Amino acid sequence: MAYDEALAQRIRERIGGHPGLSERKMFGGIAFMISGNMAVGVAGDELMVRVGKEADSEALSMPGARRFDLSGKPMAGWLVVAPDGFSSDTEFDAWLARGVAQAESLPPR
Repeated sequence: MAYDEALAQRIRERIGGHPGLSERKMFGGIAFMISGNMAVGVAGDELMVRVGKEADSEALSMPGARRFDLSGKPMAGWLVVAPDGFSSDTEFDAWLARGVAQAESLPPR
């Protein structure tokens, strides 16, 4: 699956200065890692966000959000957000902040 390069670039513009940032192709898209832990990513035209199990229920109630499901195995704490859920800069930045905060809370890999 190809991923939306413009969306990936939009992420780079927001978090590209983070000192622990790296990129890795995965899940048929691209993942943005903080100290080796996935924070956010792009699959197709959708945003993948690691929110953590504690924030899972609240984040699932946000517009456009659904649980990340790879091969019929939904993953608690990992969400996919449809484009209508991050159409404004405020929404987009909030999703990125969630993902970055979750990745920063984990031990470096």
